[in-house]
Amino acid sequence: MPKKYFRKFLPSHETFKQSRWACWFGGWLNHPNLWHLNRHSVAGGVAVGLFTGLIPGPLQMIGAALLAVLLRVNLPVAAATTLYTNPFTIVPLYALAYQLGVFVTGHHNGQSPVSLTLPEMTWVNWPAVMLDWIVSLGKPLAAGLPLLALSFAIAGYFSVRMLWRVIVVWEWRKRASRRR
Repeated sequence: MPKKYFRKFLPSHETFKQSRWACWFGGWLNHPNLWHLNRHSVAGGVAVGLFTGLIPGPLQMIGAALLAVLLRVNLPVAAATTLYTNPFTIVPLYALAYQLGVFVTGHHNGQSPVSLTLPEMTWVNWPAVMLDWIVSLGKPLAAGLPLLALSFAIAGYFSVRMLWRVIVVWEWRKRASRRR
């Protein structure tokens, strides 16, 4: 059922091949796993999206697309999964990554613990303020972000695989009970 539901929102492989902008990418986007909904490609797409979702700035979807093509996992799922980071979740996620980095490295930059609250921002100065805030977090953040991203990717991959299996078994049992 979920596969049928999501299939109506995703472009088919043939539809994509016939689009005029697909020729810009040559054969890179023609692999069937980039568009098919199967347990391997969807789980991989979720893992790629969760991993690249913690990339700072607007490069998350680009990173997800590049990794999805390289690893041949579902491209739309990978791009959509990066949306778990947004203006409401990015500060708590980076704070968690910082705490994880402090735990792993035991390093506080030789200072008292850094304030994890954001300074005052306006619509004009927010990029510079965010960059200064991230740089002030230093080595703990640099160690914590990849570890958190990898943890999310592994957890997401195995969660999707397990959920997919549960749904398939449930559908088998439902079909078997209808036959009786």
